[in-house]
Amino acid sequence: MLKFGHNLFNFEKNNRFVQRIIFLSIPTAIVFLLLVAIQLMSPIMAIVSYASIIIFNILLLFPITFEMQQVKKYIETLASGNDFDEKSMQLSEKDSKAIVDAVNNMHSFWAHKTDILEAQTISDTAVLDSLPDPIMMIDRSGNILGANLSARTLFGKSITNKNIDRVFDSNNFIDAVSKVLKKESASENLIFYVKKPVQQKLYAHIKQLPWMSKGRAVAVISIYDLTKAMKIEKMQSDFVANASHELRTPLAIISGFIETLQTSAHDDEQARDNFLKIIKEQAEYMSCLIENLLSLSKIEMNQDQKPDGKANVCKLMKDVQEALSLKAADREINIKIREESHIPEITADASQIKQVIQNLTDNALKYGLAQSDVTLSVYKVDAIPPSKSYKVAEGKAVAISVNNKGPKISPENLARLTERFFRLQEHKDLNIKGTGLGLSIAKHIILRHRGNLTVTSTSYNGTTFTIYLPVHQ
Repeated sequence: MLKFGHNLFNFEKNNRFVQRIIFLSIPTAIVFLLLVAIQLMSPIMAIVSYASIIIFNILLLFPITFEMQQVKKYIETLASGNDFDEKSMQLSEKDSKAIVDAVNNMHSFWAHKTDILEAQTISDTAVLDSLPDPIMMIDRSGNILGANLSARTLFGKSITNKNIDRVFDSNNFIDAVSKVLKKESASENLIFYVKKPVQQKLYAHIKQLPWMSKGRAVAVISIYDLTKAMKIEKMQSDFVANASHELRTPLAIISGFIETLQTSAHDDEQARDNFLKIIKEQAEYMSCLIENLLSLSKIEMNQDQKPDGKANVCKLMKDVQEALSLKAADREINIKIREESHIPEITADASQIKQVIQNLTDNALKYGLAQSDVTLSVYKVDAIPPSKSYKVAEGKAVAISVNNKGPKISPENLARLTERFFRLQEHKDLNIKGTGLGLSIAKHIILRHRGNLTVTSTSYNGTTFTIYLPVHQ
C-alpha cells in the first residue's frame, strides 16, 4: 500500500502519513474499546466504525499531505537554485496555494535584491580595479578581506585572506596599522620601504571605516608607489651632474680662448681665426651634447610607456640612407641596404626607431674605414635573444643589423659601449668627435620597446650592431 502510494503519488518514504493516521485514530479506538467493554456496542460494530473513521481520516489528510509534499519539494528546489515547473503542481487547498504564492513573492523579492546587489558589487569592483593605486580592506585582526587589481598586481594575486604582516616586511607600517585597528588613531600616514617583490618606496594612508559601515571590514589602506617618482628624481640629479661634468671642458676652452683674444692675441689676425674656429667647434659640441642629453632624459621619462604606433622598418632604413648620404660621400663610404622579403610592420615609435638606426649608421660611418661599405640589413626572426638584465618581448621579431669595416673592438670595451659618455680611447686619440651618448640613447629606446641589442666585432668582418624589435607589443 505504502509502496503503491509512493510510486503513484510520488510520496516520500519518510512522510509519516501512516503515523499521523494512527495517532489521530487512537482516541476513537479507546472510546470504542470502552463502549465494547460496557456492552453498549458489539465488537463487530466497533471494528466497522473504527475502520470507517480511519478511512475518513485518510481521505481528509491525504490531499493536505500530498500538497504539502509538493510545496516542500518546490521550496527545496528553489533553495538549491534549480528549475522547477510550478505548473506541474496539483494544488486544490487554499492554504497550499497561499503558501506557494507567498514563497513566489519572497523568491522574486530576494532575486531582485540579489541582482541589484550583484550589479552594485560588479560596479564597485570595476571602479576599484580601475584605480591606479593599490587599495585594501582589512578586518579587526589585520586580515586582508579585499584588494583591487592594482594591489593584487603589486603584491600578488593571493594577497586576499592573508594578514598584513605576511605581505609587508616593514615594522613601521605594521605598527601604524595596529594603531588604527586598536582605535588609538583614526588614521595614519607614513612613507616606508619594502624589498619584495622589488625594492620600492611606498606612501600609505590607513583610515578607520565609519561605524555605520557593514561587513567585517574595519579599515581601508591606500598605497601610493613613490618608486617611479624617486627614479625620476635620481634621473634629474644624474642629468645635472653629467651635464655639468661634460660641459665644463668645452666651456673652459671657450673661456680661455676668449680671454686670450681679449689680451695677448688681440691684434693677431691669424691667431684670432684659429681661435674662433676652435670656439665654433666647441660650441657645436656643446649644442650636440645638450641635444643628446635632453633626448636621453625624455626617453628615460617615457620608459614605462609601451609604444602603440606602427613603423615600416624598410622605409626608415631608406630615410636614414638618404639623410647620411652626404656624410658617407665625404668618406667615400657606400651605404648598402639588404632587405628580406615580406618584412612586417612593427608596433613601435617610428621616430625613436629611426633615431636608433641613424645613431648606429652615423657611428658606422664615423668609425669605419674610409672607402669601405656600411651595410644595413633587415630580416625576420622567430624570437628575440634573451637579455641578462631585463625581460624581452615574446613572439616573432624583426632584426636590424648595421655593419662597418672598422678595427676590432675588444671584449672589455664591447661590454661598456652603451654606458653613458663612454668613448673608446683610440677614437679620442684620433680626435674623432662624439658625445658618448648615441648608444646609450639607442639602448634606452630598445629597452622601451622590450627588444634587445647585440654587438659582435672581429678583425675580418668589422663590427656589427644588431637590434631586435618585437612585431607586436
